[in-house]
Amino acid sequence: MSNTTVTVYGAYGHTGRFVVAHLRERGFTPVLSGRDAAKLHALADGTGLDVRPASVDDPTALDAALAGAAAVINCAGPFASTTAPVIEAALRAGIPYVDVAAELEANLDTFADFADRARTAGATVLPAMAFYGGLGDLLATAAMADWTEADEAHVAYALSSWHPTAGTRLSSAVSRERRGSGGRLVYTKGAVERRHDAPATTDWTFPDPTGTRAVVAEFTMADVITIPSHLRIPEVRTYMTVEAATQVVAPDTPAPAPVDADGRSAQTFVVDVVVRKGTAERRAVATGRDIYAVTAPLAVEAVARLLNGAARTTGVASAGELFDAPAFLRALAPHITVDLAV
Repeated sequence: MSNTTVTVYGAYGHTGRFVVAHLRERGFTPVLSGRDAAKLHALADGTGLDVRPASVDDPTALDAALAGAAAVINCAGPFASTTAPVIEAALRAGIPYVDVAAELEANLDTFADFADRARTAGATVLPAMAFYGGLGDLLATAAMADWTEADEAHVAYALSSWHPTAGTRLSSAVSRERRGSGGRLVYTKGAVERRHDAPATTDWTFPDPTGTRAVVAEFTMADVITIPSHLRIPEVRTYMTVEAATQVVAPDTPAPAPVDADGRSAQTFVVDVVVRKGTAERRAVATGRDIYAVTAPLAVEAVARLLNGAARTTGVASAGELFDAPAFLRALAPHITVDLAV
């Protein structure tokens, strides 16, 4: 890997800052890009990092932002507005594209609109390489092991709290607007389906010490896009602890508050993934702290592996299809602790 320059689009956002910091820790040289020049210069102050403002409706500026970079990580939401223009710029530059989008509609658009073009170009487009989407997909892929198909995949999230960022609120609003009267999305019978009923509440027994918690069933996250994009599993469901599901939509829930020098919050998480085939069941679990901060090692590890030639395919692909899932997950230590032998 001779070129270590990585453009971060949306570098000044909550997650973007974590990504920039982690790139530097890993020996990469971030290029700071995004729509707000003043915020970019404030972030770069005293660092010597290159600042390249670019609007998504300005292809020339986007090309300049990616010039000389080995890869681009898109951290700028709402992703309904940014994914396509930044992917187009990455394809023109001939470099890998990674984003941290948790917007289901944006993820679906990426697979639908760029699969053929990226494959033909021999390019790699990796959507949802984040806490939602990428992590669950890696865990499900690792749990599958030698299975070539399964009947069901369940991804259950236990969050000690969910204080949403401004970006999360904006992305959620855009998704609701795009969905309109279309209700909510689920993945069942091998396809994305729209439901108009309210999701049920049930219990999920997480590994100790979390134990049994009330969860919102079919609290649909990006895992229902990433997992079935390459695994033969017709039923994929995601669950969220009731308290976290309530907090993220409450208008008075505050933004995440930093409690350490790295800017991480005190929030903790457990991601419990179960795949079932007939009466057999396999499980993989991840634990850690701060769902926004842990997106950085996920995205940066993906870039490192892409640039080192570790990707197994090209085109639009999720993390589990691109990489050796167990090896990738273990490389995330100490940021994420995994148990693949549950």
